[in-house]
Amino acid sequence: MHEEPPYLGQACVTPLPRREVFLRWCWGCVQATLFRWSPRPLHGFRARLLRLFGADISAPSQVVIFPTARITYPWKLALAPRSMVGPGVTLYNLAPITLQRGANLSQHCHLCAGTHDFNRWDMPLVARPIVIGENAWLGADVFVGPGVTIGELCVVGARSVVVRDLPPRTIGVGHPCRPIKPRSLPT
Repeated sequence: MHEEPPYLGQACVTPLPRREVFLRWCWGCVQATLFRWSPRPLHGFRARLLRLFGADISAPSQVVIFPTARITYPWKLALAPRSMVGPGVTLYNLAPITLQRGANLSQHCHLCAGTHDFNRWDMPLVARPIVIGENAWLGADVFVGPGVTIGELCVVGARSVVVRDLPPRTIGVGHPCRPIKPRSLPT
């Protein structure tokens, strides 16, 4: 009998404690029903549901979060006042995701705070936080990878892929996203 050759994901196990797996399951049920079925204008209601599951939202009535948004772990989410999570946004927050005051995620943005160490056969999870700076705006379908900080007042063009930090007050576009010019202060 010969030994099976190694393969990616071999001996992979969840790094999460059972309590967190259970909470994630409970949140999934709430997100698929009360959260998703709530009428579009009830942003504060959805923010309160997220807070009930541990999200850091100091002013639920001052955030906008659409019912089609998908959040993996509410307890790893921080939304400052005047921040917005648009329709169809995915927050795959294996590590904390923070939206600072006035940060705006347009429709179908995908923020992914985790990856895997592909240099190991068991591919352990590598999770790093994402921060979207004050009054930054991400256009439609933007992807943001693990460990990225997007500076204050940045504008990220539609369908850009951000895998490195963007300095404050920059306009960035592309795949991979790169700064193309400074952003002036809005009037």
